[in-house]
Amino acid sequence: MNETTLEENDSIWYPPGGILIWLIVFVEVITFCMGIGSLVYDKTQNPDGFQSMQKLLHREFAFWNTIFLLTSGFLLAIGVYAKENKKEKQFLYCMLGAILFGIAFLFLKSLEFYDKWTLGYTLDTSVFFSYYWLLTGFHYLHVAVGIIILSIVLLNRKTITFVNLEAGGIFWHMCDLIWLILYPALYLIR
Repeated sequence: MNETTLEENDSIWYPPGGILIWLIVFVEVITFCMGIGSLVYDKTQNPDGFQSMQKLLHREFAFWNTIFLLTSGFLLAIGVYAKENKKEKQFLYCMLGAILFGIAFLFLKSLEFYDKWTLGYTLDTSVFFSYYWLLTGFHYLHVAVGIIILSIVLLNRKTITFVNLEAGGIFWHMCDLIWLILYPALYLIR
């Protein structure tokens, strides 16, 4: 594993994972927050319409997806710590677990998407379902990309730099953070 120097890691200009991942996180979080902010505003303009559509969502699926993502993020954090302390077997198992829980999220979200699609709840059904498909679909894409990133990290575990490992972890935790904002906005807050 290639190590960066302590001076690089301690520099304000070289945050964990590198500056590029933080720029990506900033842009992605701003993008999602604008979409969620727009959802919240439109919900205040038509609360009854939004609530009637919101009742059609699977809150149980969303709850379990939250558990899957948080468990995945927890395993990833333990894995990064294991890699930092040269515990390769623990790193391997934690990364596999993180990836599998990410796949479980996508599987359950796919079931929900399939259900909504077959029942005719599409982008043009209502303003609420436009938000639902755009925001959850965009998040789904990010989780899929995150799984690819974590898989690349796992496949290159012998040669991965710690900076690249951190960058992959930061991207994954961004997916967690966005879901923790999206979940209540779409599924819980009436």
